[in-house]
Amino acid sequence: QLHLVESGGGFVQPGESLRLSCTASELNLNGLAIGWFRQALGKEREGVSCIASYDDSTNYADSVKGRFTISRDSAKNTVYLQMNSLKPEDTAVYYCAAARGSLYDYWGQGTQVTVSS
Repeated sequence: QLHLVESGGGFVQPGESLRLSCTASELNLNGLAIGWFRQALGKEREGVSCIASYDDSTNYADSVKGRFTISRDSAKNTVYLQMNSLKPEDTAVYYCAAARGSLYDYWGQGTQVTVSS
């Protein structure tokens, strides 16, 4: 079964940065819309950011605008989520997903991000 692989999570202090990566060994991410989602303990999963398939336009949740940046490296078949100025409320498991159409068809297993002093 095709799936995505996230990496780059970890434990950081408030104000620090992390870069998450999303890649797939058997799926060409180029030309697919990629989304980053997160789910904190006891909360619903929420969309964080996405990058479009056709023009790489991007969108962000209000809670991360100005702090997170999504980008695509086509040569490496990887999508990144650069997270700066991290806050404790950013603590969650972060997932990436890929969409061929209007639904996200492929999901990763998630990577834990913990922000705490």
